[in-house]
Amino acid sequence: MRYLITGLLFAVAILSSCHHAYQHPGTQPDIRDEEYAEVKENGFNDVLTAPLSTFSVDIDGASYANARRFIMDDQLPTKDAIRPEEFVNYFDYDYAAPEDETPLAIHMEMAECPWNSENQLVQIGLRGKYLSEEEAKGSNLVFLLDVSGSMNAPNKLPLLKNAFRLLVQQLDKQDRVAIVVYSGKAGTALKSTSGDKKEKILKVIDGLRAVGSTAGGEGIQRAYRIAEKHFIEGGNNRVILATDGDFNVGISSPEKLVELIEEKRDSGIFLTVLGFGTGNYKDYRLQELADHGNGHHAYIDNLLEAKKVLVNEVTSTLFTIAKDVKIQVEFNPTKVKSYRLIGYENRLLEDEDFEDDEKDAGEIGAGHAVTALYEVVPANSDEIAPTKSKLKYTETRIRDSAFSTADLLTVRVRYKEPHESESKEKIATLRENSRPIEEASNDLRFASAVAEFAMVLRSSEYRGNANLKDIFVLAKSSIGEDPFGYRAEFIRLVDRVRTLELLSEIE
Repeated sequence: MRYLITGLLFAVAILSSCHHAYQHPGTQPDIRDEEYAEVKENGFNDVLTAPLSTFSVDIDGASYANARRFIMDDQLPTKDAIRPEEFVNYFDYDYAAPEDETPLAIHMEMAECPWNSENQLVQIGLRGKYLSEEEAKGSNLVFLLDVSGSMNAPNKLPLLKNAFRLLVQQLDKQDRVAIVVYSGKAGTALKSTSGDKKEKILKVIDGLRAVGSTAGGEGIQRAYRIAEKHFIEGGNNRVILATDGDFNVGISSPEKLVELIEEKRDSGIFLTVLGFGTGNYKDYRLQELADHGNGHHAYIDNLLEAKKVLVNEVTSTLFTIAKDVKIQVEFNPTKVKSYRLIGYENRLLEDEDFEDDEKDAGEIGAGHAVTALYEVVPANSDEIAPTKSKLKYTETRIRDSAFSTADLLTVRVRYKEPHESESKEKIATLRENSRPIEEASNDLRFASAVAEFAMVLRSSEYRGNANLKDIFVLAKSSIGEDPFGYRAEFIRLVDRVRTLELLSEIE
């Protein structure tokens, strides 16, 4: 794939973003028909009774981009639209790539928790390996595009078309593209075509029009058939679904759609889901489809976000280097009294699922960074740890070796190579090394500011002393290298919410 984009397209992206950023406050979207899954936040766990924390990785950033859409329209996001792990994972971090032959590297750090100075914050980061041009084999892509009547809005089909124009610029002759559209019925708008025939591909995209009802299920079936027909052995075989999430004709049952997507996933065809628009956006439905399709879920709220996902991060978005990636953390009870995983509520796994190769989990793209944060209560804390019911016949015993080690925790990561069915494992330990938040790396401090912001937006019961002023200061002091301006934009969003908060107080 090619990574250059013309100056004209970049200029258009800038203008589009500026237009979006300065919308009149009166143009607020009607969100009554939008769908979000209820999120019940993770609480603290007693290390003596629950020493293991197991979850699937999540590389999605859709929740952050969607929340940004609300904020730029001078609204606060609805509570269940906020998934802290997707806020944190929207941003890249300075984790080194693996130096060995494995596809993942593990990085860890700890420091004082910004919103509760009595506790510690632990950052666990994974970095996926980067692919060389030789390793990045051809892509067999099928664009599955919603052109139903519900897409007839400036931030839907017109934005969708521009987004895919950007993606087409990254393709070359080793890639193939087909386009399936669906409204009242599904149809093939473009048969599988070599990626270097850009004019032909762009002509089809330019001619798309929004009309009719939605036959999403039928469109998905057709897209997978085409992807199977042109399957590239060892390559990137993927359906890219772009929609506002309104499936109401054909396979409308989420369960049946998931069954179909899981079946195709197991054959090596993955699914990436791009959400667009306001008013009837079906966040939960799109997230579920991407999760089960071994793919990425992104929300495209403006052209710069399309450029981020489909140009700047196109390799990590489209090329999977590890699948079914699971993390299991074991805490040392002599160092930690209790812990809380921030976010990942819909990615939690049973402890026994960690070694079960039949259990589906998340994927990591080439060069992608994955971050998880734990708030940790030290073992010497006076705080009372939450415990399960007292046991009559069982007593928990701490091994003698736990007292003699400086280990705070051990992290195990299991993953599969993209075309393999058996997991491999990497292990790393974190030594106790408490220090003030001011002495932590830019990455830990910025990630903590982002997580803190998400908790404030959710009015989380675990937000402690978190407030927008401190978040602003912490994020601004830890901006570090910011080549695309994403961190600077976050600081502006925090300031915008501070302004909205001030206006609400005046009213």
